Amino acid sequence: MGGRPAKDIPMNNLDYGMIGNCRSGALVSRTGSIDWCCLPEFDSSSVFANLLDKKIGGRFAILADGYSIAQEYLEDTSILITAFDDGANAFEIRDFMPRYLREDGTAHAPPEIVRYIKVLKGRPVIRVDYDPRLEYALNPTATHVKQDFIVSLTDTVKFDTLFLYSSFDLADIAAGNPITVSADGFFLVGYNEKIFRPTTERIRLEFERTKVYWMNWSDMTPVYQKYNAQIRRSAITLKLLSYEKTGAILAAATTSLPETLGEVRNWDYRFCWVRDASMVIKVLSTLGHKQMAQSYLQFIVDLIPDKDEKLQIMYGINKEKILTEEILGHLSGYEGSAPVRIGNAAYTQKQNDIYGILMDVIHQQFTYFNTAIVNGEDLWNITKGIVWVVSQHWQELDKGIWELRTESRHFTFSKVLCWTAIDRAAKVAIILGKTAKAQKWQELADAIKVEIHDRAWNEQVGAFTQSYGSTDLDASVLLMETYGFIGAREDRFVSTVRAIGRELSNDGLLYRYKNRDDFGLPSSSFTICTFWYINSLYKIGNRKSAESQFEKLLGYANHLGLFSEDIDFSTKRLLGNFPQAYSHLALVETAITLSSLAPEEEVLGALEQDI
Repeated sequence: MGGRPAKDIPMNNLDYGMIGNCRSGALVSRTGSIDWCCLPEFDSSSVFANLLDKKIGGRFAILADGYSIAQEYLEDTSILITAFDDGANAFEIRDFMPRYLREDGTAHAPPEIVRYIKVLKGRPVIRVDYDPRLEYALNPTATHVKQDFIVSLTDTVKFDTLFLYSSFDLADIAAGNPITVSADGFFLVGYNEKIFRPTTERIRLEFERTKVYWMNWSDMTPVYQKYNAQIRRSAITLKLLSYEKTGAILAAATTSLPETLGEVRNWDYRFCWVRDASMVIKVLSTLGHKQMAQSYLQFIVDLIPDKDEKLQIMYGINKEKILTEEILGHLSGYEGSAPVRIGNAAYTQKQNDIYGILMDVIHQQFTYFNTAIVNGEDLWNITKGIVWVVSQHWQELDKGIWELRTESRHFTFSKVLCWTAIDRAAKVAIILGKTAKAQKWQELADAIKVEIHDRAWNEQVGAFTQSYGSTDLDASVLLMETYGFIGAREDRFVSTVRAIGRELSNDGLLYRYKNRDDFGLPSSSFTICTFWYINSLYKIGNRKSAESQFEKLLGYANHLGLFSEDIDFSTKRLLGNFPQAYSHLALVETAITLSSLAPEEEVLGALEQDI
């Protein structure tokens, strides 16, 4: 098993693996401690929150003194293996949340975590620190040993329970006594009381079924010339951040992991942003996982029952439209970085870019399936609604992709995505034979494009800037090429990429922007921006530099290849919510760009000099 022993590496880099089953998820530390989990669903209250408060948050750790520890995922699965070895004795913790398909095609995904203990040699001795703190540790949690299970409960304000089943002695588990592991065994943490007491044999079957499910799912992902391991791990991570019940995609599995230590940029990301989710779905569709796209578009269809209803920028994963933000003042925060927030007040913001990104996904699905697309008439109705909304509001101010809470502007990225919305709608109209609408909509798209070229281009700066009339640069404008607004080799785009590289790069990592926002100049890089820059750098012809920077950026992932939202400029440690869908979708897009050249392009690349 790869990697240095955990004792040689400080626990300061979000060294966690995510396990999950598309209903909920959990974070397991490099040393085998479950430090974050919400049950029964992603956005439920936490049962383990050591990640946000080491004193009162609660955890589930399996401890073994004097052992070296290594960790990796079982290849092409979401099963996390933490291996302990002291020379004479060795064992593995195989952590997973059960997920597999029943005979009728429905998914078995119960709200539970399995920790399967596999003995490799000797007679290992372990201790268990089982300390659930239900309901975000707001009130005391009492834990009791019963005949068949350990039950934890809280009932001071809200009643909630959690059950632990095990093949090991329950009294020893609860007391933290040494346990000699002479044969394979298990721990099962469940939100529900089991009707039948689980056995080691049954747990082993759950393990095998879950393994087969993930291997089959991963096998759908195409093979590329390079970076296949990173693409597959990112694809699995994006799948883990999907909520199967409704088709929603989460931005991340956590709340309130700070963008910068000691500051207040701490947000709850356990929601579905239309922008982020649509980008994820487009990437996963490209990788062949089209069923997820259909489920997500059904999620959108269900959210817009009225023809004149505008999209919010984000929703709850169960289609909630009100996401009231609260502060949990009793939790100290990740490494003391308060406040800890649940809910997200940004749901009230106006961001015009969401329509273009969603419309891009709808167009992609019509391209794949033509008129045979599921819910085609609903999606055509949404297409017309998007055109109406954009045509009425594209000239207005908004908060932009970075969700500035105090200022509205004519953001260039928002305008480009308004163009994208109308351009893709016109293309869908052509697919459906609606030629009159296609022509009318294309005229509007052309008018938006002309305005962007006139008002967002700054001749003095030599770039498309953050907003109309501004001299500030913004990494988001790099996506104007990705969405087809401008060609990669057009002078204005090449000049913009160069300007952004000069002004926003900091030791190979990018600022989103450097003009001060609601909270001042950030000290960390928004990871997706560096991927966007590398992708653009490669496309304008700086291939060697792009490949070098991509390899360097991959090196900042944690020991399992996972990324959070941000990377600290000076220390290069991971910060922000984790794992971050945005970061992994951009990794996949960039990896595909760098590994899928046609043969004639490879020859050209070998002959040309870096620009």
